[in-house]
Amino acid sequence: MSRLTHVAFGPYAPPTPDRVLTAVSADGARLHVEVHGPDDAPPVVLAHGWTCSTAFWAAQIRELAVDHRVIAYDQRGHGRSPASPACTTEALADDLEAVLAKTLAPGEKAVIVGHSMGGMTVLAASARPRFRDHAAAVLLCSTGSSRLVAESLVVPLPAGRVRTWLTARILGSRAPLGPVTPVALRILKYATMGAGSAPHMVEACARIVHACPRAVRHAWSRMLDALDLDHAVRELRLPTAVVVGTADRMTPPVHARSLVAALPHCVGSTELPGVGHMTPVEAPELVTGTIRELVSAYVTDAVKEGA
Repeated sequence: MSRLTHVAFGPYAPPTPDRVLTAVSADGARLHVEVHGPDDAPPVVLAHGWTCSTAFWAAQIRELAVDHRVIAYDQRGHGRSPASPACTTEALADDLEAVLAKTLAPGEKAVIVGHSMGGMTVLAASARPRFRDHAAAVLLCSTGSSRLVAESLVVPLPAGRVRTWLTARILGSRAPLGPVTPVALRILKYATMGAGSAPHMVEACARIVHACPRAVRHAWSRMLDALDLDHAVRELRLPTAVVVGTADRMTPPVHARSLVAALPHCVGSTELPGVGHMTPVEAPELVTGTIRELVSAYVTDAVKEGA
């Protein structure tokens, strides 16, 4: 498991959960789950991305838990969830289903939010009956459904075989990231965040990413390299909003535009000028506000209509 070296103070320090649960996935993998906020509040489920953890959602949890029930979990191998040999999109979908079953009552609806690999988790689960039973609406942040390595802009070369080969080697490296140093902060900021990102944002992201074990980072990079969930986008028939930063090098806006064009029920598309891949950290108010809007439109209003 990770070393959990997230920041301890400030807006990106993870809030203490009201409850901690363990969800057990279809293959027996155990998942660390946190529940924040009132039990009778409308639920929001947060799925983080590659090399991150529940700590990534600190800003959203802090704001939303005042009047929402916020459910965040560590993807297998990340944060407090033990590693597993199964690093596949099917496993990601199984895990999300396990979290929904553990935390939501039968028929209870939630807004599901996925960032990066978390968005791919949502896509992988899009046709699953339990996902459809519990999902009222979806927010996809900084994610894609295929060609992740080929479209990545992390390596500043023209598109083609050389750039794709180099990108795959860099993202799939087994090298340890080491301590969070000034050099490490500059590298992470270049690769994953916009040029205008504040130092405290970069520090928070670096500590989270550097806490991910290198074996886990490498194993999941192979899944991302081969990802093909284009078919799953068409199965995501729920109201879905899409957010991306224009300076995202990991999943550039071309991915968001493809999602918007293919989604059966897209209810909003936002491209944030100058923002990089870490949209929930770099643009916390926008992401949190979009979640609130989705809850109001598709969870709270639906409950009122059914009353």
